[in-house]
Amino acid sequence: MDSLLFLCARRVVDHRPLPALPAHLYPVLFQVAFLDGRARVVRDLVTTWPFPVLNFQRLLGHRELLWDFPCMLCIKAVIKGVVVLLRQELEEPGGHSRWVYSLFSSLRMLDMTGLSDSVSGDTAAGSTVPFISEALAKACVEVSKLQQEFQRHGSKWPKDCSGDSTSATALEPLGVDVHTDLFVKRTSYGILCHALQTGATGPLRLKCRELQAAAISASEIVTLLESLHPSRLRRVDLVLNNLGLAGLSVILPHFSRFPELRSLKFRYSKVDVRHLTPESAVTIRCVAQQLGMLPSLRELNMGCNWLSGNLHQILCDFQAPLESLELPSCSLLPTDLTFLSQRFHPAALRKLDLSGHNISQGLLEPLRLLLEETSASLLQLDLTSCHMADSHLAVLLPTLLRCSHLRFLRLHGNPLSTAAIKDVLQKTLELPDLHLVVYPVPEDCYKLELWYSNLIAVEDEKLLAVTTAEISQLLENSGRTDVIWTSSIFGHRDLDYFSL
Repeated sequence: MDSLLFLCARRVVDHRPLPALPAHLYPVLFQVAFLDGRARVVRDLVTTWPFPVLNFQRLLGHRELLWDFPCMLCIKAVIKGVVVLLRQELEEPGGHSRWVYSLFSSLRMLDMTGLSDSVSGDTAAGSTVPFISEALAKACVEVSKLQQEFQRHGSKWPKDCSGDSTSATALEPLGVDVHTDLFVKRTSYGILCHALQTGATGPLRLKCRELQAAAISASEIVTLLESLHPSRLRRVDLVLNNLGLAGLSVILPHFSRFPELRSLKFRYSKVDVRHLTPESAVTIRCVAQQLGMLPSLRELNMGCNWLSGNLHQILCDFQAPLESLELPSCSLLPTDLTFLSQRFHPAALRKLDLSGHNISQGLLEPLRLLLEETSASLLQLDLTSCHMADSHLAVLLPTLLRCSHLRFLRLHGNPLSTAAIKDVLQKTLELPDLHLVVYPVPEDCYKLELWYSNLIAVEDEKLLAVTTAEISQLLENSGRTDVIWTSSIFGHRDLDYFSL
């Protein structure tokens, strides 16, 4: 139920233009206007924002924003509001002093980090619409053009608005810094690069916290990295970029200028180290050395690359232990898992993803040993689609039960029976922190049906409903209704490294 303050704020935002308001009412008015989809009111509030910081997460909570049309309009309205207030301050005579004593807005930092940059949070990276990133880039370019126009007409606006001026009148940084997560793909690369380069010393500056880039070349990635401000960047996620081992060696040296970089992801990058030539052996050594020169790195994702037998050559130079390692569908061999368990500081791992490997091909015992070494720290384990039968799970289960802090366990895509799943449930009840288990549709909940002269296995909805009800009853009887057991792979996001 909404509070009385919230209800009163809703009445206020029903009327536009807004009256003169005390500063302490702005946060709740922003919440109401945004959540009710009142884009014009949102813009008006931003242009007169009485505080130096506007932080989306603090105002709206750590909720998933609904990516419907009103929400998108309100996000655009926030960005437009920043452009409007900068235009107003540019138009004021005596421009430099106006940045210190502004009658319009005290806003100096807009924090939009943590907002999904897509219309749907479950959209694949390669098809994500970079809505926020493009809107911010266009705004940045627009404000830079406005600045140039005012300079041509004799405005007193300073040419360098980066906040680095040594002038005695520079009491605070000029303009607005936007802290955000950026998504870049082929169609948005040009405008984002232009915005980062032209806006670096302009009135509206983008400060990237997390960068995701899809389907662009190694040279374009380097250009992006060189355009980013070195502070704040904590994650770079490169997906579908066809880097190869050579491309990886080209971009890695450019990460050294980011002191807060803690997470690197190179998914679907066509890195293949299965058959090393003398030339590629030199390159992989170079890659290992460059990774080892990133002292703050704690998360690495090399998903969907070919690392068979040579994982140790990539990871051998790390100066500090990784806390999150994701290697799904990397064609790992038993020797790779043995390296991880014996020589790679496994006791620090909190998140481990080895999905997409066939554990029946000699990986079962190395995997068990690796889990044993990580048992004191492991919080999330993903063994999706590992060809894990009941007998394999029975071997791993005693070791899984030693993972006393385990929170998330993914087992879907494995040919397990209802009996095996129930056994896991009953035995993992002793794990106090366990929060989510994603299990496969049991093998005995399928039936054969004729489809165009072919017999195919389809889910038996009645049998699955019975199994689901039995699992729910087991949880209720044990007093562990706090644990989610589901066969659905949707709607349950993995733990992010930065939330571990």
